[in-house]
Amino acid sequence: MTKKTLTREIPNAWDKYSDEDIKKVFDVSDRYKQFMSACKTERECVDEFVKMAEEKGYKDLKEIIKNGDTLKAGDKVYANNMGKTLAMFVIGKQSFEKGLTILGAHVDSPRLDIKQNPLYEDSELALLETHYYGGVKKYQWVAIPLAIHGVVVKKDNTVVNVVIGEDDNDPVVGVSDLLIHLSADQLGKKGDKVVEGEDLNLLVGSRPIKDKDVKEKVKENILVILNEKYDITEEDFVSAELEIVPAGKARDYGLDRSMVMAYGHDDRICAFTSFEAIAKIDETEKTCVALFVDKEEIGSVGATGMHSKFFENIVAEVMDRVGEYSELKLRRCLTNSKMLSSDVSAAFDPNYPSVMEKKNAAFFGKGIVFNKYTGSRGKGGCNDANPEFIAQIRAIMDKHNVAWQTAELGKVDQGGGGTIAYILAEYNMEVIDCGIALQNMHAPWEVASKADIYEAVRGYEAFLIEA
Repeated sequence: MTKKTLTREIPNAWDKYSDEDIKKVFDVSDRYKQFMSACKTERECVDEFVKMAEEKGYKDLKEIIKNGDTLKAGDKVYANNMGKTLAMFVIGKQSFEKGLTILGAHVDSPRLDIKQNPLYEDSELALLETHYYGGVKKYQWVAIPLAIHGVVVKKDNTVVNVVIGEDDNDPVVGVSDLLIHLSADQLGKKGDKVVEGEDLNLLVGSRPIKDKDVKEKVKENILVILNEKYDITEEDFVSAELEIVPAGKARDYGLDRSMVMAYGHDDRICAFTSFEAIAKIDETEKTCVALFVDKEEIGSVGATGMHSKFFENIVAEVMDRVGEYSELKLRRCLTNSKMLSSDVSAAFDPNYPSVMEKKNAAFFGKGIVFNKYTGSRGKGGCNDANPEFIAQIRAIMDKHNVAWQTAELGKVDQGGGGTIAYILAEYNMEVIDCGIALQNMHAPWEVASKADIYEAVRGYEAFLIEA
């Protein structure tokens, strides 16, 4: 008689890998590094996903609706919302009333945004004013090389794409810090006051233009440079969306190259792995969805955030093309759906053990992370997943030999965080947070395990197939 195992040990995923598996781990991470190096804004992520989706045979839902075409099982479509939100569908064999299997991630990350009237000159230096976006430690954004990404929309609706600071021949910009010799008062402040939000001004120039009739010569020179390269004027900043991000490529991290350092792991690491998973799906019983949304870092608000009606509306449009739409069927579809809210978790860091409770912490190399709840302190603001759904997820992961672990975001009274999980749960669907553990979360450069990236792709694919 076989003895029943009563305890559970969570092995390190690296221990189970063959040489062939390790090659797959590194191949996925190489693709991921290329993606992260190129895609540092939500617009860039959506553009790249659309390009890759079309290469995989996905069609634009807008064109299908325009042409009056219908959809059937096996068809693949995407819907692009304002260039910053994307939904991808693989149409299943079953009725939509049976529900969808959904992977939902966000593609915005903490950063600095350039203000609408940003450019000024002070002491013969040209600077751009910024407003930080999302939860950041402001002092981490000084004295590091920064790049400018985004779009400028002119009055004639011309969209000008801007990327400055990523090419080796590009200049970089940055926010200055106070020298240690004069920082006695600064170092006596609390961490959130060491650098104030209004002091995150971007130094962009110091050379005056040679024109005696111009008062602010350095500012004027910057405007001339921008006009020559991008054909924009100072007024065009009003209708610009320019984001300040760390300059540089994603890199292997660690002497053993077992990790990846990149800007924006939160949450593009889950977006990328979700895309990789749905890209493997050709035929499915239930309709599969990968959803990439904006504005999560500031509360999922606005037309491109999860609180908007975009997803609900686009599911209705897809159901209409399949010939199944009614208001009641839409409600049944959403209620019967199951979702992994694909968002990151915090990895245990031996440098800062006091904020974690080790038995309920995530660790590098232990695989994909399930957070039954997030929220803060008394689970405030969280989605608390049902045990029936968690049991189903356990069975799926074990069936496909996916390395997985569970965690909560730090000690009970230490802090917390939130995701888009609770928003989808409002439809009465089953939702659980599921992602990849990070060190340095919300810092300019975050770190993740390559093994966990690989296991996330495998786990997300297994969920789409089985749930």
